[in-house]
Amino acid sequence: MLTGSSSRNNTTNLSLIGPKIEGLRQTFAAGHTKNIAWRITQLKQIKKLVVEQQEAILLGLQKDLGRCDMESWTAELGGVISEVEHTVKHLKKWMKPRKVSTPVVTQPASSYVLPEPLGTVLIIGAWNYPILLALGPLIAAVSAGNCALIKPSELSPNTSALIAQQIPKYLDQQAVAVVEGAVDETSELLKHQFDHIIYTGGELVGKVVMRAAAEFLTPITLELGGKSPCIVDSNTNLEVTAARIVWSKFMNAGQTCVAPDYVLVEKCFAPQLIEAIKVKIEAFYSANISESNDYGRIVNGRHFSRLVTYLEGQNIVYGGDNDADSSYIQPTIVLDPAVDSPLMEQEIFGPILPIITLENIQQAVPFVTKRAKPLSLYLYTKDKNFEQVVLKQTSAGMVCINDGFMFAANPNLPFGGVGASGMGAYHGKTGFDNFSHLKTIMKRSFWFDIPLRYPPFTSSKFTLLKKLL
Repeated sequence: MLTGSSSRNNTTNLSLIGPKIEGLRQTFAAGHTKNIAWRITQLKQIKKLVVEQQEAILLGLQKDLGRCDMESWTAELGGVISEVEHTVKHLKKWMKPRKVSTPVVTQPASSYVLPEPLGTVLIIGAWNYPILLALGPLIAAVSAGNCALIKPSELSPNTSALIAQQIPKYLDQQAVAVVEGAVDETSELLKHQFDHIIYTGGELVGKVVMRAAAEFLTPITLELGGKSPCIVDSNTNLEVTAARIVWSKFMNAGQTCVAPDYVLVEKCFAPQLIEAIKVKIEAFYSANISESNDYGRIVNGRHFSRLVTYLEGQNIVYGGDNDADSSYIQPTIVLDPAVDSPLMEQEIFGPILPIITLENIQQAVPFVTKRAKPLSLYLYTKDKNFEQVVLKQTSAGMVCINDGFMFAANPNLPFGGVGASGMGAYHGKTGFDNFSHLKTIMKRSFWFDIPLRYPPFTSSKFTLLKKLL
């Protein structure tokens, strides 16, 4: 059972959900989503939706998250457009049979892998990047030839409504559907069988989705989060490091699953780093950050209260100002919070940056490895030896050296977690493969049939068989 509050502003009648899913299944069974022309048309229509509805999308994101247009375009719209362009460019190649070698024991034969669509995909989006995290998986699902049902997040109601209104205008209504709502609607969706489910969000709901999928043995992709560490070596470019930490941490007011969740730094270097971060915060957002048009807001009152509670009793060395009426929390630096405090045990998902000081930077590795595997890990260093130590001794879904989450801008890199931070991945060809079944095919000839494998079995047959295998 899903738990949580439910907004009834944008909802789909529960009785319509089953027929929607059945309609998608019938469309897939008819086979026209397998056609490359259909896939490319739908992909181009996704791009067209984003381009033509740009103003409405940006306005919706501003209303839901207080984001400025440039940040929204960079983080969401631009990502959708580039993903479509990359996919259209390479789709024909991805769809081709993939030849593999054939061992001598199976000759004469040819072997290959053929990607085929799975069927109907359920996409459960997230509120923090509501366009990107609905349309990004849709691009992957459609490119693989699937039908799809999108469930946008109710916590970003303006963009949820926009998705529900515009998807039917631009995409094949028989193959792509939208269900709006909250707990009740999502619970109803999970009672039905899909051929793949992708969920982006928190670990708690991720477990609910996984349990529901298990009832039907449905494969799933979970894009979760966790506490992504940021290791800063004193052997770094301080000014650039500070700028990139501030950019990646405080974009979208810290409400990013791959944002650095805490910083690990040597005690002797910490004052310099903190000062550099302070300087960059005010350079980016001005000294009066609450008046900055470039700084976002917390999505709702519940998340605002949660974040403010995290600050209670902490050593705040910068920031801390907040205003409940406008959902504003100033970029905040907390120095050396207790490792068993909620601030260090829960994913922050907000504009609070804990800085943990260490006697030496080598201690960062055991600090990270003692905790759950994060979605991302960031390392700032000029020391190639230390770089290799971190890469070899830690595990994370994704790693970026000397920057924030720039890996997300490369469609050739998989985007996904490991362990508690998720399973499965998408983006580019990885997304196409994720929503495909890679069907194994071997074709053999009739003309040369060695009786070696057939009874009666003899010692000579056995001897020869062992040599061949």
